[in-house]
Amino acid sequence: MPNVLELFKSSGALLEGHFKLTSGKHSDVYYEKFTILKQPRICEQVCVEMAKLFENDKVELVVGPTTGGIIIAYEVAKYLGLNSIYAEADPGGKGRVFKRGFHIDEGTRVLIVDDVLTTGGSIFEVIELVKSYKAEIVGIGEFLDRSGGKVKFDYPFKALATVDANAWEPENCPLCKKDIPITQRGSRKFQTA
Repeated sequence: MPNVLELFKSSGALLEGHFKLTSGKHSDVYYEKFTILKQPRICEQVCVEMAKLFENDKVELVVGPTTGGIIIAYEVAKYLGLNSIYAEADPGGKGRVFKRGFHIDEGTRVLIVDDVLTTGGSIFEVIELVKSYKAEIVGIGEFLDRSGGKVKFDYPFKALATVDANAWEPENCPLCKKDIPITQRGSRKFQTA
């Protein structure tokens, strides 16, 4: 299994420029996880490595947030021999919800997984949703922690790789101050303002 950081680099998933992240922060690097997720064999290898980090934790269900987390939860669950479900953005704009008949039985041991961590916003939303079902969160897994370990959870957290990537609030962004054009990748709406 290749190193996850090397996979991002060798596959062209590590981009440099001026990016608006899902969190709203700006960065000079962007980790395009879909370059990895679109390659089933590589994605499967990475997810197997993530699953191995939690295979002794008696996980009963794997949950991920949309969009990349759907694929990751499925592949991790497949390796662990479990079911997976995913949490979608609440249409009302308040956190995450389960749709499509998904639910969690009280006391279920849940592993939450996702792709790239910057501020933890999506994961914190999934944590709140899982807790609302009175399930037991046994861990959180990520492909890549780009916060350099700054984001803290109340549950065991394991990332396949950790980097300390720049992420600035828009008003403090040195790239904006240099008038470098900004782009946004990802699935959430880009709003200029």
